Amino acid sequence: MAVMTLKEIFEAMPGRFLPEKAGDLQAVIQFDLTGEGGAQYYATIGKGACAVAEGTTPNPTMTFSAAAADYISMINGQLNPMQAFMQGKIKVKGDMSLALKMQTLFGM
Repeated sequence: MAVMTLKEIFEAMPGRFLPEKAGDLQAVIQFDLTGEGGAQYYATIGKGACAVAEGTTPNPTMTFSAAAADYISMINGQLNPMQAFMQGKIKVKGDMSLALKMQTLFGM
């Protein structure tokens, strides 16, 4: 797989979503990605679909924070998500079980 940019990652997210893994999940995930090339996005999951928008949402189920470069490395398979979390490169606020499900939900 080719290395993806932040914009490409979020544009591809709805197509990579696996509704059969989500079941009846209703959630909003806020992504706060900092540093060079950083941005804010949020993913709304519900009714077997995922929609992504740029910006912030007022009451996310979970907020995922990381440096943009670390998030890109993680999505591109160059950084182990669990190791990144243990090293403090990723911060999760809110529903931790949702954070653990993300790899399954998006077929990573």
